[in-house]
Amino acid sequence: MRKLILITALLLSWQSASHAQEANPDDVSSVDAILTAVYDVISGPAGREIDWERFHSLFLPDTRLIPIVRDSTGATSYISWTPKEFMERTSEAFLRDAFYELEIDRSAQHYGNLVHAFSTYESYRSLEEGTEPFARGINSFQLLYKGDRWWIMTIFWQPEWPGLPIPAEYLPAGE
Repeated sequence: MRKLILITALLLSWQSASHAQEANPDDVSSVDAILTAVYDVISGPAGREIDWERFHSLFLPDTRLIPIVRDSTGATSYISWTPKEFMERTSEAFLRDAFYELEIDRSAQHYGNLVHAFSTYESYRSLEEGTEPFARGINSFQLLYKGDRWWIMTIFWQPEWPGLPIPAEYLPAGE
């Protein structure tokens, strides 16, 4: 049994290291780069195929993507996905609908190999001038610097809802 656990741990370690080799170094070289890569990979016109290999290369194997949601009664809850589950859940919508998510502001705290970033976003169906966002919110990223690159540990996000506006300190100056 101990041998099986050791072999499994070694395989998981190797899998994690192989993800680092698959990632584009430009996508994971800095906090700015990895956040830009996340927004870039999920954004684009209807009918596009998401580069899921690029998407997965940004995350550690046990990463979670967690949106805060409301049920039909208005009660707050959450959904927790792995990157693979996120891909399965959203692939059809990304093919069917244009979706552009843009970072409009960021605040971050750094300590050692840890970064926590609040990344305020706006979501659009078109990038034509004058288009209003159909959604806004804050993505809370937890990032780890491991090896020679940045990894996403968690993306936990809160959409803006009626009665829950984004606080001014998380919006660009002047908004």
